[in-house]
Amino acid sequence: MDKQAAYTLTVDGLSVSYGNFNAVQNVSFNVRKGEIFGLLGPNGAGKTSTLSAIEGLLKPQAGTIIVNGNNTVSKQLHARASLGVQLQSTSFQAELFVIEVLQLYAGIYGVPAGKAELMNILKEINLEGSANKKFGELSGGQQQRVSLVIATIHNPRLVLLDEPTSGLDPQSRRQLWERIEAIRERGHAVLLTTHSMEEAESVCDRIAIIDHGKVIAVDTPQGMIDKYKDDPEVVAVSRRGRITLEDVFIALTGKAIRS
Repeated sequence: MDKQAAYTLTVDGLSVSYGNFNAVQNVSFNVRKGEIFGLLGPNGAGKTSTLSAIEGLLKPQAGTIIVNGNNTVSKQLHARASLGVQLQSTSFQAELFVIEVLQLYAGIYGVPAGKAELMNILKEINLEGSANKKFGELSGGQQQRVSLVIATIHNPRLVLLDEPTSGLDPQSRRQLWERIEAIRERGHAVLLTTHSMEEAESVCDRIAIIDHGKVIAVDTPQGMIDKYKDDPEVVAVSRRGRITLEDVFIALTGKAIRS
Protein backbone atom coordinates (compact mmCIF):
# COMPACT_ATOMS: atom_id res chain seq x y z
CA MET A 1 0.00 0.00 0.00
CA ASP A 2 1.16 3.52 -0.80
CA LYS A 3 2.49 4.96 2.46
CA GLN A 4 1.12 8.38 1.54
CA ALA A 5 -2.40 6.90 1.45
CA ALA A 6 -2.23 6.45 5.24
CA TYR A 7 -1.91 10.22 5.75
CA THR A 8 -4.62 12.84 5.55
CA LEU A 9 -2.02 15.60 5.84
CA THR A 10 1.64 15.73 4.85
CA VAL A 11 3.73 18.82 5.56
CA ASP A 12 7.22 18.58 4.07
CA GLY A 13 9.93 21.22 4.42
CA LEU A 14 7.49 24.07 5.10
CA SER A 15 8.97 27.56 5.49
CA VAL A 16 6.97 30.76 6.01
CA SER A 17 8.45 34.25 6.28
CA TYR A 18 7.15 37.74 7.02
CA GLY A 19 9.71 40.02 5.43
CA ASN A 20 13.02 39.13 7.05
CA PHE A 21 11.39 37.17 9.88
CA ASN A 22 11.34 33.39 9.42
CA ALA A 23 8.18 32.29 11.24
CA VAL A 24 8.34 28.64 10.13
CA GLN A 25 11.59 26.94 9.14
CA ASN A 26 11.74 23.61 7.30
CA VAL A 27 8.85 22.06 9.25
CA SER A 28 7.81 18.50 8.39
CA PHE A 29 5.18 16.19 9.93
CA ASN A 30 2.32 13.87 8.92
CA VAL A 31 -1.20 13.46 10.29
CA ARG A 32 -2.67 10.00 9.84
CA LYS A 33 -6.24 9.16 8.97
CA GLY A 34 -8.33 8.89 12.12
CA GLU A 35 -5.76 10.74 14.22
CA ILE A 36 -5.86 13.79 16.50
CA PHE A 37 -2.50 15.51 16.16
CA GLY A 38 -1.54 18.34 18.49
CA LEU A 39 0.82 21.19 17.62
CA LEU A 40 2.25 22.64 20.84
CA GLY A 41 4.48 25.64 21.26
CA PRO A 42 4.95 28.95 23.10
CA ASN A 43 3.43 32.17 21.75
CA GLY A 44 5.08 33.11 18.48
CA ALA A 45 6.52 29.63 17.93
CA GLY A 46 4.94 29.24 14.48
CA LYS A 47 1.78 27.26 15.23
CA THR A 48 -0.78 29.62 13.70
CA SER A 49 1.47 30.38 10.71
CA THR A 50 1.68 26.66 10.03
CA LEU A 51 -2.10 26.29 10.19
CA SER A 52 -2.57 29.35 7.97
CA ALA A 53 -0.22 27.90 5.35
CA ILE A 54 -2.11 24.59 5.40
CA GLU A 55 -5.40 26.44 5.02
CA GLY A 56 -3.98 28.43 2.11
CA LEU A 57 -4.13 31.85 3.76
CA LEU A 58 -0.33 32.22 3.63
CA LYS A 59 1.94 31.43 0.69
CA PRO A 60 4.95 29.43 1.88
CA GLN A 61 8.44 30.38 0.76
CA ALA A 62 9.28 26.67 0.51
CA GLY A 63 7.83 23.25 1.13
CA THR A 64 4.95 21.04 0.11
CA ILE A 65 1.55 20.53 1.74
CA ILE A 66 -0.66 17.60 0.75
CA VAL A 67 -4.25 17.47 2.06
CA ASN A 68 -6.18 14.26 1.41
CA GLY A 69 -3.90 13.49 -1.55
CA ASN A 70 -4.16 17.00 -3.03
CA ASN A 71 -1.26 19.44 -3.30
CA THR A 72 -2.41 22.76 -1.84
CA VAL A 73 -0.76 24.65 -4.72
CA SER A 74 -1.48 22.58 -7.83
CA LYS A 75 -4.87 21.31 -6.59
CA GLN A 76 -5.84 24.15 -4.29
CA LEU A 77 -9.62 23.84 -4.67
CA HIS A 78 -9.58 20.09 -4.07
CA ALA A 79 -7.40 20.56 -0.98
CA ARG A 80 -9.61 23.32 0.41
CA ALA A 81 -12.73 21.20 -0.14
CA SER A 82 -11.21 18.56 2.17
CA LEU A 83 -10.62 21.08 4.97
CA GLY A 84 -12.71 22.30 7.86
CA VAL A 85 -11.33 25.22 9.88
CA GLN A 86 -12.13 26.62 13.32
CA LEU A 87 -9.84 29.50 14.19
CA GLN A 88 -9.31 30.76 17.73
CA SER A 89 -10.94 34.08 16.86
CA THR A 90 -13.87 32.54 14.97
CA SER A 91 -16.73 35.02 15.03
CA PHE A 92 -19.96 34.86 13.07
CA GLN A 93 -22.50 37.56 12.46
CA ALA A 94 -23.65 38.36 16.00
CA GLU A 95 -27.08 39.61 14.91
CA LEU A 96 -27.99 36.47 12.95
CA PHE A 97 -30.07 33.79 14.59
CA VAL A 98 -28.23 30.54 15.19
CA ILE A 99 -30.37 28.68 12.65
CA GLU A 100 -29.57 31.41 10.09
CA VAL A 101 -25.84 31.02 10.68
CA LEU A 102 -26.12 27.29 9.97
CA GLN A 103 -28.24 27.93 6.88
CA LEU A 104 -25.70 30.44 5.59
CA TYR A 105 -22.68 28.16 5.92
CA ALA A 106 -24.49 25.07 4.70
CA GLY A 107 -25.19 27.08 1.56
CA ILE A 108 -21.59 28.26 1.26
CA TYR A 109 -20.35 24.65 1.46
CA GLY A 110 -23.04 23.39 -0.88
CA VAL A 111 -24.58 21.12 1.74
CA PRO A 112 -28.29 20.46 1.13
CA ALA A 113 -29.93 20.96 4.52
CA GLY A 114 -33.48 22.01 5.26
CA LYS A 115 -34.71 23.37 8.57
CA ALA A 116 -35.42 19.88 9.90
CA GLU A 117 -31.87 18.72 9.18
CA LEU A 118 -30.41 21.85 10.76
CA MET A 119 -32.56 21.41 13.86
CA ASN A 120 -31.25 17.85 14.15
CA ILE A 121 -27.70 19.21 14.02
CA LEU A 122 -28.52 21.67 16.81
CA LYS A 123 -30.11 18.86 18.81
CA GLU A 124 -26.87 16.87 18.56
CA ILE A 125 -24.99 19.73 20.27
CA ASN A 126 -27.78 20.41 22.80
CA LEU A 127 -28.71 23.77 21.29
CA GLU A 128 -32.07 23.03 19.68
CA GLY A 129 -33.63 25.48 22.14
CA SER A 130 -31.32 28.24 20.91
CA ALA A 131 -32.16 28.04 17.19
CA ASN A 132 -33.90 31.41 17.26
CA LYS A 133 -31.44 33.06 19.60
CA LYS A 134 -28.93 35.53 18.17
CA PHE A 135 -25.43 34.10 17.84
CA GLY A 136 -24.01 36.99 19.89
CA GLU A 137 -26.26 36.02 22.80
CA LEU A 138 -24.71 32.55 23.15
CA SER A 139 -22.14 31.78 25.82
CA GLY A 140 -18.52 31.20 24.80
CA GLY A 141 -18.91 27.44 25.06
CA GLN A 142 -22.10 27.48 22.99
CA GLN A 143 -20.43 29.61 20.32
CA GLN A 144 -17.54 27.14 20.15
CA ARG A 145 -19.98 24.26 19.68
CA VAL A 146 -21.68 26.08 16.81
CA SER A 147 -18.38 27.03 15.17
CA LEU A 148 -17.14 23.42 15.35
CA VAL A 149 -20.37 22.23 13.73
CA ILE A 150 -19.92 24.77 10.94
CA ALA A 151 -16.29 23.72 10.44
CA THR A 152 -17.42 20.12 9.96
CA ILE A 153 -20.81 20.58 8.28
CA HIS A 154 -19.38 19.48 4.90
CA ASN A 155 -17.79 16.34 6.44
CA PRO A 156 -14.15 17.34 5.75
CA ARG A 157 -11.32 14.81 5.86
CA LEU A 158 -9.11 17.19 7.87
CA VAL A 159 -10.21 19.66 10.55
CA LEU A 160 -7.89 22.46 11.69
CA LEU A 161 -8.56 23.79 15.19
CA ASP A 162 -6.63 26.75 16.60
CA GLU A 163 -6.85 26.59 20.42
CA PRO A 164 -10.45 25.36 20.26
CA THR A 165 -11.07 25.27 24.03
CA SER A 166 -9.31 28.50 25.01
CA GLY A 167 -11.32 30.34 27.67
CA LEU A 168 -13.90 27.58 28.17
CA ASP A 169 -15.02 26.27 31.55
CA PRO A 170 -14.22 22.61 32.37
CA GLN A 171 -17.69 21.34 31.41
CA SER A 172 -17.66 23.09 28.02
CA ARG A 173 -14.11 21.95 27.39
CA ARG A 174 -14.95 18.30 28.07
CA GLN A 175 -17.97 18.51 25.77
CA LEU A 176 -15.82 19.94 22.98
CA TRP A 177 -13.23 17.19 23.51
CA GLU A 178 -16.00 14.65 22.94
CA ARG A 179 -16.97 16.41 19.69
CA ILE A 180 -13.36 16.36 18.53
CA GLU A 181 -12.99 12.67 19.40
CA ALA A 182 -16.17 11.95 17.40
CA ILE A 183 -14.43 13.36 14.30
CA ARG A 184 -11.61 10.85 14.82
CA GLU A 185 -14.11 8.01 15.26
CA ARG A 186 -15.42 8.75 11.75
CA GLY A 187 -11.93 8.08 10.42
CA HIS A 188 -11.17 11.73 9.77
CA ALA A 189 -8.14 13.65 11.02
CA VAL A 190 -7.78 16.63 13.35
CA LEU A 191 -4.84 19.01 13.65
CA LEU A 192 -5.16 21.28 16.66
CA THR A 193 -3.00 23.83 18.40
CA THR A 194 -3.19 24.14 22.17
CA HIS A 195 -1.42 25.63 25.16
CA SER A 196 -3.08 23.09 27.43
CA MET A 197 -0.88 20.15 28.34
CA GLU A 198 -3.93 18.45 29.86
CA GLU A 199 -5.72 18.77 26.53
CA ALA A 200 -2.74 17.40 24.63
CA GLU A 201 -2.49 14.37 26.94
CA SER A 202 -6.24 13.72 27.06
CA VAL A 203 -7.18 14.16 23.40
CA CYS A 204 -4.15 13.91 21.11
CA ASP A 205 -2.84 10.65 19.69
CA ARG A 206 0.46 12.31 18.80
CA ILE A 207 1.96 15.74 19.34
CA ALA A 208 4.69 17.90 17.88
CA ILE A 209 6.45 20.61 19.85
CA ILE A 210 7.42 23.60 17.73
CA ASP A 211 9.64 26.47 18.89
CA HIS A 212 11.24 29.36 17.01
CA GLY A 213 9.63 28.04 13.84
CA LYS A 214 11.16 24.56 14.05
CA VAL A 215 9.71 21.20 15.11
CA ILE A 216 11.91 19.95 17.93
CA ALA A 217 10.05 16.76 18.96
CA VAL A 218 7.27 14.47 17.68
CA ASP A 219 5.79 11.54 19.61
CA THR A 220 2.76 10.36 21.54
CA PRO A 221 2.23 12.37 24.74
CA GLN A 222 3.34 9.42 26.90
CA GLY A 223 6.16 8.62 24.50
CA MET A 224 7.39 12.19 24.87
CA ILE A 225 7.39 11.85 28.67
CA ASP A 226 9.14 8.47 28.57
CA LYS A 227 11.80 9.75 26.19
CA TYR A 228 12.78 12.78 28.27
CA LYS A 229 11.89 11.75 31.85
CA ASP A 230 15.52 11.13 32.80
CA ASP A 231 16.87 14.25 31.08
CA PRO A 232 18.52 16.42 33.80
CA GLU A 233 16.89 19.58 32.43
CA VAL A 234 13.45 17.96 32.60
CA VAL A 235 14.05 16.68 36.13
CA ALA A 236 15.22 20.15 37.16
CA VAL A 237 11.95 21.85 36.15
CA SER A 238 9.65 19.17 37.58
CA ARG A 239 7.48 20.49 40.41
CA ARG A 240 5.21 17.54 41.17
CA GLY A 241 7.54 14.69 41.98
CA ARG A 242 6.67 12.95 38.72
CA ILE A 243 7.53 14.00 35.19
CA THR A 244 4.63 15.53 33.25
CA LEU A 245 4.23 16.63 29.65
CA GLU A 246 4.39 20.23 30.88
CA ASP A 247 7.80 19.53 32.45
CA VAL A 248 9.09 18.22 29.12
CA PHE A 249 7.57 21.17 27.26
CA ILE A 250 9.16 23.74 29.59
CA ALA A 251 12.55 22.01 29.47
CA LEU A 252 12.53 21.93 25.66
CA THR A 253 11.21 25.45 25.05
CA GLY A 254 12.54 27.32 28.11
CA LYS A 255 11.02 29.16 31.05
CA ALA A 256 10.99 32.59 29.43
CA ILE A 257 7.53 34.11 28.94
CA ARG A 258 6.78 34.87 25.28
CA SER A 259 4.83 37.93 24.24
